[in-house]
Amino acid sequence: MLLIDIASTSLNVGGTSSRLAKVARIAELLRAAAPDPELVAIVVAWLSGELRQRQIGVGWATLRSLPAAAGSPALTVTGTDAAFSEIGAVSGKGSAARRRELITRLFAASTETEQAFLVRLLSGELRQGALAGIMVDAVARAAEVPATAVQRAAMLGGDLPTVAAACLAAGPSGAAGALDSFTLRVGRPIGPMLAQSAGSITDALERHGGATIFEAKLDGARVQIHRTGDEVTVYTRSLDDVTARLPEVVQATLALPVSDLVADGEAIALQPDGRPHRFQVTASRFGRSVNVAAAQAKQPLSVFFFDILHRDGRDLLDAPTTDRLAALDAVVPARHRVDRLTTADAAAATDFLRATLAAGHEGVMAKSPTAPYLAGRRGAGWLKVKPVHTLDLVVLAVEWGSGRRRGKLSNIHLGARDAATGEFVMLGKTFKGMTDAMLDWQTARFTELAVGGHRRLCGRAAPRAGGRGGLRRRAGVLALSRRAGVALRPGGALPRRQGAGRRRHHRHRAGAVLTR
Repeated sequence: MLLIDIASTSLNVGGTSSRLAKVARIAELLRAAAPDPELVAIVVAWLSGELRQRQIGVGWATLRSLPAAAGSPALTVTGTDAAFSEIGAVSGKGSAARRRELITRLFAASTETEQAFLVRLLSGELRQGALAGIMVDAVARAAEVPATAVQRAAMLGGDLPTVAAACLAAGPSGAAGALDSFTLRVGRPIGPMLAQSAGSITDALERHGGATIFEAKLDGARVQIHRTGDEVTVYTRSLDDVTARLPEVVQATLALPVSDLVADGEAIALQPDGRPHRFQVTASRFGRSVNVAAAQAKQPLSVFFFDILHRDGRDLLDAPTTDRLAALDAVVPARHRVDRLTTADAAAATDFLRATLAAGHEGVMAKSPTAPYLAGRRGAGWLKVKPVHTLDLVVLAVEWGSGRRRGKLSNIHLGARDAATGEFVMLGKTFKGMTDAMLDWQTARFTELAVGGHRRLCGRAAPRAGGRGGLRRRAGVLALSRRAGVALRPGGALPRRQGAGRRRHHRHRAGAVLTR
């Protein structure tokens, strides 16, 4: 199979809004790849917007300057995948130049259509409207099996490309059996169960039809913990291995009276009084370059277990919540469990929510007593209840983007007016969820609002204000030049960010709804 086949399919899929058409087109390509399991895995990964190698050290800066496109397609899919592996393996002195050389060679052999696809794939901006659900449906259609079976196998196997390769290689008669071979295995991460939202405690009780298990929802980092004997592995929500960065979680797990275990939990940084630190404090422990010993000494993490999926040879995924919690309580001491209340009384549940919020946490999780653990799915068995505030905010500053967003005003600083002082107070900033059209619009609009007649915001940095960065101000909007590190007001910098706690919905003056 040639690279142009995948590139053309991606273009075709992105050109239609019909879900059925997307599924049919991808399924057709998968059937063509089916005789070769490795080829199937590559197709599924790439059309999901992922590389099988995860990261190969190629960023937008490397992709900015590309050679002329080839006149006709010649690159194979497996050859291109091998090139990615070669690029990712480059290390040591001169590695940047060597990667650039290999990328240039790859792109020189690519047609214009292939180059466009590769740029979007390598920059993480595939944007073809084929989300995970569509890919699951396409695999199911190509293999002639139920989509639910594909989804479950992918969540237990932790990897849709591998599952797709196995069931398509087995053919229509053996696909179901191939999917059944993917079971929970200690040491292999699975997709975490996700929660839907409930508008209130009453809403949650009504949707669960009576007695509900309410748990404190901590604002920490979700972790999935696997133990076999004395070996513990810790994974993030995105299934990255962070074992070496979280020795506290490893130690707490080894202290449990079990021989093998798969559990769901939350790692969180707590203050001396037991209240949680800001989420950023917890998140700082997950960085790749963190000095773990120093970070642990400065800010240790606590771990709280809230579900158990396997214990001592018994899989509990399909067991009801009550059975899983009983198995959890039997081996995890109370100090390592989240607070919990089972009730059908709205007043009691509301009091529990208030107490949880007063303790500094996000809200509560409402769990159906009879619900199984739906790995990788957002089911109604779990409902999150937490305060959500909608705020109309003013754009106080914008920053120039980098990489793919270079030359566009991207990061938006949002704030509100302090009624006591009349001054604007910065609440936070956001840059997610912005389409190319929105980036173009806000770059043009904020350029119009620049102060002092300056209109060359996309060119060189404007004259500095106070010697600390280029600042233009008009109509309450501040625009940062590329050199500006902070947004300045006359007399100093903007106030420090306030209210860094519970999640809020931000709506800036242009009317777009943004979240952080």
